Amino acid sequence: MDKTSLQRFVDATWSESIVPTLCDYIKIPNRSPAFDPEWAKHGYMDEAVALIERWCAGRTIPGLTVEVIRLPGRTPLIYMEIPATAPGRDTVLLYGHLDKQPEFPGWETGLGPWTPVQKGDRLYGRGGADDGYAAFAALTALEALARQDLAHARCVVLIEAGEESGSPDLPLYIEHLAERIGDVSLVVCLDSGCGNYDQLWSTTSLRGLVAGELMVEVLREGVHSGEASGIVPSSFRVLRVLLSRLEDEATGAIKLKELKAAIPRERAAQARSTARALGNDVWAKFPLVDGLKPMGKDNVERVLNRTWRSTLSITGVDGIPPLASAGNVLRPRTTFKLSVRVPPTVDTQRASAALKRLLEKSPPYGAKVTFTGEKSSAGWNAPELAPWLERSADSASRAFFGKPVRYLGEGGSIPFMQMLGRKFPRAQFLVTGVLGPHSNAHGPNEFLHLPTARNLTCCVAQVVHEHSQRSSAVAKPAKRKRRASKA
Repeated sequence: MDKTSLQRFVDATWSESIVPTLCDYIKIPNRSPAFDPEWAKHGYMDEAVALIERWCAGRTIPGLTVEVIRLPGRTPLIYMEIPATAPGRDTVLLYGHLDKQPEFPGWETGLGPWTPVQKGDRLYGRGGADDGYAAFAALTALEALARQDLAHARCVVLIEAGEESGSPDLPLYIEHLAERIGDVSLVVCLDSGCGNYDQLWSTTSLRGLVAGELMVEVLREGVHSGEASGIVPSSFRVLRVLLSRLEDEATGAIKLKELKAAIPRERAAQARSTARALGNDVWAKFPLVDGLKPMGKDNVERVLNRTWRSTLSITGVDGIPPLASAGNVLRPRTTFKLSVRVPPTVDTQRASAALKRLLEKSPPYGAKVTFTGEKSSAGWNAPELAPWLERSADSASRAFFGKPVRYLGEGGSIPFMQMLGRKFPRAQFLVTGVLGPHSNAHGPNEFLHLPTARNLTCCVAQVVHEHSQRSSAVAKPAKRKRRASKA
């Protein structure tokens, strides 16, 4: 591999072709179905699919096929195949998604979710980093190999359109395409994060998610607060009591045993390594208000809190009027949207059932309490890393970033990973991405760090190439052994 030539081609492709196309992609408000139930009618998802399909189909990769598959009533899927240029029947599966989170308020002046703006190394706009860049990076990495006639296994690229809604359609597509996908021995997922922009980061675990709506009702209708307060308990106070069953309000620690898991020694060691590498960037990357102190006694604990411990967030509220229309009324009900991130190995269905029992049992004052659970998302803990992949990832990181690879767990969820882990138990995983400090996916001012995206593209090319060398090295001794046994 001529790494200098590879880097030069990747950089040029990003500058001349990918960035302009990504700008067009950012302009499309193709919200995920959970945030746009009428996505099919609005047509934005189809527009984004067509844009990416056209770009991918134009790549000069021998044997490349690009197909948009549409199952009835489901979001579309872009399915791409690149034939093997190395011996063996292995398949590399590369994954990304093209649907987006909604706008979210708070964008800086001159920036906006559907307005692509490049400032230095940053391309601002919704979806560029999460995860619109993935299709472009995957195809460019494979095109870079083709230009140097470098071997690789058969490759399948899947770009789905429902990840931000929990990937409800993806299992159906995986089953529908099972024979075409084949025997996967390496998964490259480009929808994760990075601890900094200085090196390749490989994700070792993902937390799961248990979510739902907790509603407390105390009245059939609102009444004058002067008349009822002191007699009728506040629905908000009842909610506070219920949440204290779940969470220690002083520390944020979760009490429910079904939401806890033992931390593997390897992951604890990786947390210590990550904390040493990042220092206070573990928490300083967040836009904290002046004077706010982070949770946890030290950075190792903070890394573990974010990756292997449950935490509760209240992500939505109903039944509370805005300040401008808040009268002297004791409100009849309050509803909180609960989002509990859980350790990678927690059984999320069992945890959701336990959470419902905890919150609805013996409600204070006999209030009417209802917890309506949403579909839970399982976490994922990576299989043991194969020596070849460990060496390849580190070599690629040193070659294209100038620093060794680092490993970290992520606090978010990628539902696809747990499903793939079950379906392809012998596969190795390179789960990586460009969501680093301040990139702010899902929030205002989301940006794609362009140098990281370019270097990551080069790293993917090297790992996919060296995967095929690993396959050949494994296959050849086995073949010689069979011939010797016949003799």
